[in-house]
Amino acid sequence: MSWAPGRLRAALSLAAVRAPSATLEGAARRGLSTRLAPQEPGMEYQDAVRMLNTLQTNASYLEQVKRQRGDPQSQLEAMELYLARSGLQVEDLDRLNIIHVTGTKGKGSTCAFTEHILRNYGLKTGFFSSPHLVQVRERIRINGQPISPELFSKHFWHLYHRLEETKDSSSVPMPAYFRFLTLMAFHVFLQEKVDLAVIEVGIGGAYDCTNIIRKPVVCGVSSLGIDHTSLLGDTMEKIAWQKGGIFKRGIPAFTVLQPEGPLAVLRDRAQQISCPLYLCPPLEALEEGGPPLALGLEGEHQRSNATLALQLANCWLQRHHNQTIQELKAFRPSDLWQLPLAPVFQPTSRMRHGLRDTKWPGRTQVLQHGPLTWYLDGAHTSSSVQACVRWFRQALQRQERRSDGPEVRVLLFNSTGDRDPAALLKLLQPCQFDYAVFCPNLTEVSSTGNADQQNFTVTLDQVLLRCFQHQQHWSCLDKEQDSPDLWSPSNPEPGGPASLLLASHPPRSCNASSLVFTCISHALQWISQGRDPIFQPSTPSRNLLTHPVASSGASVLREAAAIHVLVTGSLHLVGGVLKLLEPSLSQ
Repeated sequence: MSWAPGRLRAALSLAAVRAPSATLEGAARRGLSTRLAPQEPGMEYQDAVRMLNTLQTNASYLEQVKRQRGDPQSQLEAMELYLARSGLQVEDLDRLNIIHVTGTKGKGSTCAFTEHILRNYGLKTGFFSSPHLVQVRERIRINGQPISPELFSKHFWHLYHRLEETKDSSSVPMPAYFRFLTLMAFHVFLQEKVDLAVIEVGIGGAYDCTNIIRKPVVCGVSSLGIDHTSLLGDTMEKIAWQKGGIFKRGIPAFTVLQPEGPLAVLRDRAQQISCPLYLCPPLEALEEGGPPLALGLEGEHQRSNATLALQLANCWLQRHHNQTIQELKAFRPSDLWQLPLAPVFQPTSRMRHGLRDTKWPGRTQVLQHGPLTWYLDGAHTSSSVQACVRWFRQALQRQERRSDGPEVRVLLFNSTGDRDPAALLKLLQPCQFDYAVFCPNLTEVSSTGNADQQNFTVTLDQVLLRCFQHQQHWSCLDKEQDSPDLWSPSNPEPGGPASLLLASHPPRSCNASSLVFTCISHALQWISQGRDPIFQPSTPSRNLLTHPVASSGASVLREAAAIHVLVTGSLHLVGGVLKLLEPSLSQ
């Protein structure tokens, strides 16, 4: 590759922020980020988020931890110690009447459905989820709304100072980023006196820090797939073992239909600890004798999430709210699954309205902005991308074809972590995009002014190289096209300014032309060509058209009657796009 790390950094034009070494030596020693953004007067919430970001582990330290992973059980013991230092005991969490949900795909949507159903019963709900899309306070919700910046700041500093006061030389003084937020969510929900808390697992289940919960009211496992293989294992059976780790003795648990192998693992995990595990019937069984259920989230795959949510909500109501719902006729699956079937019942009007009114941004979300239609879905596994493709193609079919000019399809994609981008991109190819655009999950060229969007777990070189690799994978999908040098800079003039457009693939006869941009804002500026009535940058970037493909593509986009943009591959990418397309989310 001709792009050396130094040249990549120069192209990105991102300035590293130096933190005072004297105050952050401890953080550096324990592998925590020592990079602090400048603090501004009157920015209490941003100050809290910046301090929270110092708990992100540096990329180099993450790699070291992966190579030297210790006993996972000790991670849970450490979490219990943090909980105790924060002033709570594990038994205190029992008062939250928790619904604990894991899975590979759809666990967040399942939680959103469940929370909205129970809120419709007049209950005060807490909801802890990850990741956030625009602001970190989205992760902790009361009655469906992110906690206010003031409440976030109040609880953050209270917990931070409490942990500082209780540190000793024998333990790491501060928990890492996700652990801290999990602890903070528990404190918020207890102090706000919620009637119940819906808790989404972070990664896996057995050794996830949320699994210090000992007595949930009910547990759920959404659809399983391959993801986070470096942490959970490289087969669905290994992943199922991790997910089944949230099961508790005597606590009912529900799962949706899974492949036979992983389902058998879940069944065995449940039987080993006497956990009653039930298989959810298909949503059609609950629709018999009544009108079809309307879902607030689009996509056929959301029906699986909805049926799990109905069972979780129904079980919680029966166990903790003395609600009894009449069961319908039995619906029996094949004995092959060797699991008892969950109740088949007629959803109440409150349940129906809860499903219909659920909103969960960034998942099968459509934004209509003038001639541009943005399709946002944070799918990042093979099976979830397949579901995303089905949803996108069906959504296109429902759109009325414009007769006043051509329509253009654009893919905006990024992928992170240990996922296989080549496999994901191949699944997206049938959508027949005219252009494929790749960029890092950076909203702007520099994120130092926006603490919510800062990420220190990867380096700048890594994210940019990853985008070039995505472009290379995309070009290889058309085997009839000779592969050009994807790594040559788009501005060959010696000493010339680094172009914001870093690389481009020439026009192709059978596949989309591809472009790489340094940040989401520049990608959106090129895609929208000033035609999005909401996204109107105050200082549009220049030098976006230095490559012939970008220039010719801009003409096509300006003349198109309609532009359909699918944003997928990463929830963080979707969040960055939403920040620019929906400014109200940043308020």
